Amino acid sequence: MKTCVTILLVAPAICLLAPVAFAAEGNAGSATNWVLITPGFAMAIASGLCGYAQAKATASACESIARNPGATAAIRFALVLSLVLIESMALYTFALIYLRVK
Repeated sequence: MKTCVTILLVAPAICLLAPVAFAAEGNAGSATNWVLITPGFAMAIASGLCGYAQAKATASACESIARNPGATAAIRFALVLSLVLIESMALYTFALIYLRVK
């Protein structure tokens, strides 16, 4: 089992590092504009983490309601509040990207 996990983790790492290792020397005129590329990575990471956090919060709320149906209103309020705060992380990231790359 450990061998399979190791192979599944090492293979993508090699695939991601191979283009960098075998990259040809480029001319100085074709420099990468990282200011335009980095915000895409930032938004992807923020969106992925928001999606994970929202799924985790929703799953926990569903489990809580199933265990204690009498507290449904309080759990629902806490869920909506947490989902709003989690989603604000992606919105703040988008706003910062918009202001920076303008």
